[in-house]
Amino acid sequence: MTAAEPRAPGGTLPPILVVPALLGLALLVVPLGALVGRMEWANLWADITSPEAIDALLLSLGTGGIATLVCTVLGMPLALVIARARPGIAGVLRVLVTVPLVLPPMVGGVALLFLFGRSSPVGEVLATWGITLPFTTAAVVLAQVFVALPFLVLAVEGSLRTSGVEYENTAATLGAGRWRILWRVTLPLAAPGLLAGVILCFARAIGEFGATALFAGNAPGVTQTMPLAIYTAFNGAGVGQGTAVALSLLLLVTSLVVLLLVRGWRQGAPR
Repeated sequence: MTAAEPRAPGGTLPPILVVPALLGLALLVVPLGALVGRMEWANLWADITSPEAIDALLLSLGTGGIATLVCTVLGMPLALVIARARPGIAGVLRVLVTVPLVLPPMVGGVALLFLFGRSSPVGEVLATWGITLPFTTAAVVLAQVFVALPFLVLAVEGSLRTSGVEYENTAATLGAGRWRILWRVTLPLAAPGLLAGVILCFARAIGEFGATALFAGNAPGVTQTMPLAIYTAFNGAGVGQGTAVALSLLLLVTSLVVLLLVRGWRQGAPR
């Protein structure tokens, strides 16, 4: 190879790094392979169509869809504010949005319970209106929103920050009003991040466990989502372990589809 020829990707890396890289990859992939290996394929359809599994699946999909809608309605404005705020303010807001990503999910459940529980000021106000949130289906949605909202906000905000404000400023100089700029310029620019954020948000919502368990409980047909049904099965109650493995595989397939959709869309997106 002459000096003018470009090196192949990774050609400057020490070959010994391949060993820990393969070990790390194996640590991620082999456990998933073990899950697939434990699947009783002959009983797969019966397992995922059992009444308990159907209830958990429908509840997860329904609450996950509602949570994603709420995240979109609340997350888009928040992402716009962060993307167009001054650097110092944007940095603070970005940190606050990121906090649920690094908190243990159980902490989020405790925080929601202390905020909306009957003994809290907010809970007492809601009780006077006849509204009780903890250990209801609505609590599942709130828990999912708490953990999934950052995914949408950060995806949209990153997309807007990358696109800059040049097109918006040009539209303003041409006489476009703020709302027209928002709908005709800003939101189309945010579409890549919005699509990726919505997909990731939905995937995170249906996979939520910790905050849901503490704030919403584990009542079959009411608050028992797929992750909770899986946990319950492996503790000797609820659905059978065969059904739990089938639901685990279903969540795994859903996650893979989500990642492939995001990856495929990003590769095909205009640059």
